[in-house]
Amino acid sequence: MMAAMLGLPSMASAQEWVARRTGEIQALDKVNARVMTLRAVVGEPARFGSLTILLRACHSRPADEVPDAAAFMEVTDSRSPQGSGPVFRGWMFADAPAVHMFEHPVYDLRILSCR
Repeated sequence: MMAAMLGLPSMASAQEWVARRTGEIQALDKVNARVMTLRAVVGEPARFGSLTILLRACHSRPADEVPDAAAFMEVTDSRSPQGSGPVFRGWMFADAPAVHMFEHPVYDLRILSCR
């Protein structure tokens, strides 16, 4: 109540994320040290090596807050046994990559931003 009277933003607005359409993903091939920045559009598959990355959601913080990005993605590997499902499915956070890491013997993926 006091924050509203002083014209300060409420706690609810400080925790909002903005849905975006495109995510920038850093991809690393650990075998040959190839690093690429992929642009993935929500709902459209992107490929890196034997991986197919499907970005389901990509969110960023509002422009007046500390930059951060969160992306929900599903990653499949064409080298995995048939019917084994995704090798990764979940949220990745740009500012906290260790929270939910993509673990793979050959590749590394990390969300950089959502635009």
